[in-house]
Amino acid sequence: MTNRFNGATAKLAQTMAIQPITWVSVTKAARGVLTTAQHTLTVFGLSAVAVIALLYGNPDLAKQFYQFVAPEPMPVAKIEAPAMTALMASPAAAVEAEEVEPTAHDKALAGTKKQQEFVTSWLSKRYRVAGDAANMLVSTAYLTASEMKLDPLLILAVMAIESRFNPFAESPVGAQGLMQVMSKVHKEKFQEMGGTQAALNPVANIRVGSQILKEYVQRGGSVEAGLKSYVGAAAFETDSGYGSKVLAEYQRLKQVARGKNVPIFTRPAPATMVADKAAPAAAPAPAAPAPKVEAPVVTDVSSEAIAGL
Repeated sequence: MTNRFNGATAKLAQTMAIQPITWVSVTKAARGVLTTAQHTLTVFGLSAVAVIALLYGNPDLAKQFYQFVAPEPMPVAKIEAPAMTALMASPAAAVEAEEVEPTAHDKALAGTKKQQEFVTSWLSKRYRVAGDAANMLVSTAYLTASEMKLDPLLILAVMAIESRFNPFAESPVGAQGLMQVMSKVHKEKFQEMGGTQAALNPVANIRVGSQILKEYVQRGGSVEAGLKSYVGAAAFETDSGYGSKVLAEYQRLKQVARGKNVPIFTRPAPATMVADKAAPAAAPAPAAPAPKVEAPVVTDVSSEAIAGL
């Protein structure tokens, strides 16, 4: 029986091997494959339509299906929030918060910057100087004063009286720049800054003028004596009101730096005050008005001439 089956199988295989492959057989095989694929896609399509219809009709089932297919990641914020709350409530966090608070030095710097803003705004309006230029001059004065251990408001007061913040001002006797420095007399102080031509440089002029002012204050023993020497009246009995003008402006700047509302336009009369003090010497009779009328003119002219030095 086995031999008879094996013989039949061998005969069939031999017959198929001998039979040639034709185009018709290949076409039939391809059609069979395409038909099978078409039926398979049809089944999957109908299944998908049925699933979509089922999910559309049942929102809860659709939500569960979506969470199963694409699960939501675990939110990081929800995990870190309790930990952050506990950290902020811990003593260590309180210590760190205290360390972040500004120090006394930081507060002093912030106060100085605020003072500079007050002073810059006031000087810009009072002397009609552009805001950026006034800011540069005030910042330079504060920086120079810090290096030379001077009051920056005193330096600014001298600049106000000497040149009204005109960096190119020059007096008939040769005093130049913001602080009206006699560059020919103090030319050695300009050597490291490029020579006497740097006298019209605002930064160089402020530095040299502040250095001269400091030397005169130390030599005279007081600000009043230093100002008298600065204006060139050390050998004279009076400085014709120059020191009073500077100190009056200095007091106004101190009020401005404290945030006080100081009027921009003032009507000081230092020359008249000096004339009134000198009037008794010029006229023995105080009641006589004639000597008092002549005295302010002479005193005011000399005061302005000396203040320009």
